[in-house]
Amino acid sequence: MKKIIAITIIIMLCLTGCSGNVSNTSATMSQEQLLQYKQISQEEAKEMMNREDGHIIVDVRRRDEYDEGHLPDAILIPNESIDKSRPKELPDLDQIILVYCRSGRRSKEASEKLAAMGYKNVYEFGGIITWTGETVR
Repeated sequence: MKKIIAITIIIMLCLTGCSGNVSNTSATMSQEQLLQYKQISQEEAKEMMNREDGHIIVDVRRRDEYDEGHLPDAILIPNESIDKSRPKELPDLDQIILVYCRSGRRSKEASEKLAAMGYKNVYEFGGIITWTGETVR
C-alpha cells in the first residue's frame, strides 16, 4: 500500500512538473516571437523610406563613421550606447525603425536590443558598404 501511494505521488509530481514546463515553453516562445526584429533587403528599405509613414532611419555606427557619410535623414544612435534604457531619440515603441551600420553586424545587434526593449517595428537592412542609394556628409 505504501509503495502504491509513493508511486502515485511520484507520478503526480512528474505530471505537474511536465505540464508546468510546457506552459512555460509556450510563454517563452510567444515572448521571443514578440521580441524579434525583421531583417529586410536594402531594396525593401528604400521602398519603405519613400513612404510617408513616420519611419525613422537609425545609423548605429560610431560618430566618426557617421560623419564620413550616412543615409539622408538618418540619426546616429551608436550600437554601444544602446543598453537597457530606451534611447531618448526613439520615444514611440510603435514607430517604424530602419536600422543599418557599416556591414550588418552591429545593426543586427542593435535591432535585437531594440526589440528586447519593446520596440515593435524594427527593420534591419544591413550595411552602408553595400548601399547603392544616396549618402550625405
